[in-house]
Amino acid sequence: MAERVISDVLTKPDAALEMTLRPSGFEEFTGQPKVKERIEIAVQAAKQRSEALDHVLLSGPPGLGKTTLAHIIAKSMGTSLKCTSGPTIEKAGDLAGLLTNLEEGDVLFIDEIHRLQKTIEEYLYPAMEDFKLDIIIDQGPNARSVRLSLPRFTLIGATTRSGLLTAPLLTRFPVRERLDYYHADQLRQIVIRSAGLLHIEIDEHGATQIARRSRGTPRITNNLLRRVRDYAQVRGDGHITSDIADRALAMLEIDENGLDDMDKRILEAVITKFGGGPVGVSSLAVAVGEEPDTIEEVYEPYLIMEGYLKRTPQGRVATELSYKKLALKPAGADQARLL
Repeated sequence: MAERVISDVLTKPDAALEMTLRPSGFEEFTGQPKVKERIEIAVQAAKQRSEALDHVLLSGPPGLGKTTLAHIIAKSMGTSLKCTSGPTIEKAGDLAGLLTNLEEGDVLFIDEIHRLQKTIEEYLYPAMEDFKLDIIIDQGPNARSVRLSLPRFTLIGATTRSGLLTAPLLTRFPVRERLDYYHADQLRQIVIRSAGLLHIEIDEHGATQIARRSRGTPRITNNLLRRVRDYAQVRGDGHITSDIADRALAMLEIDENGLDDMDKRILEAVITKFGGGPVGVSSLAVAVGEEPDTIEEVYEPYLIMEGYLKRTPQGRVATELSYKKLALKPAGADQARLL
């Protein structure tokens, strides 16, 4: 049996950090080496000049570490982090309240920034560029514009759909970085680190089983680790081995390729209900009982990345790998298209 290992990193983790399993510094952040290097250089340069960091836009699929990087950037700059999200800023007064409460060098983090209302977004332009805020006081004949000076701050925007950002907003971010899916080795390191923080005993093979079924996403990795821990505690001796991890993930209906029940329902619907495609996302969503946005943002990226689906102008098409995965035979026309 493989030697059990327990990560001993972060000997005295902060209580909140231990709950969220968030790395607190660049040296603890696993993966995204090029992105991390570029951001770390920008942070160090800003600190040496005693300036606020340039505005940063982080894009990529959910669960890859955009919020974590925002926390790390603020901590590395030695400033406070104020967090909000695009949908929660409903009127200009909400944004004005956030901006006027910032202090010199503070970091304002806006998650899902692509969901900002266009009228709110326009208030951001002078705030980001000139550190000025124009607000309208009163209405009708008594309305007047007041310009407020803001401290130099850093805006960090996070988005899962950078294509929805308007060009004026996009160009106001000097630092733009995209986070990509993680490799299995990187996820295995995250499993071992998180296991140490949660005081879970796990061996290398158990960590590998969890990592390779995590869809390239650290958030899913940590979620699966918690579920496997529960299974090991109830059905085993508390130690996560390859066998325990395999049985726990099988119970969760997550196969060796990281596909869950909904992934297979999507593939099966494309093949059996729509003849292998092409099929539009709205029709596919109705067929599987899921929201179109959820299919596009949660399930589809991984299925496309792993080669199970193709996205064409006419719609989604199942690949030959999908037929093999579900042990289904395509119709003659489908087979000809696949070949």
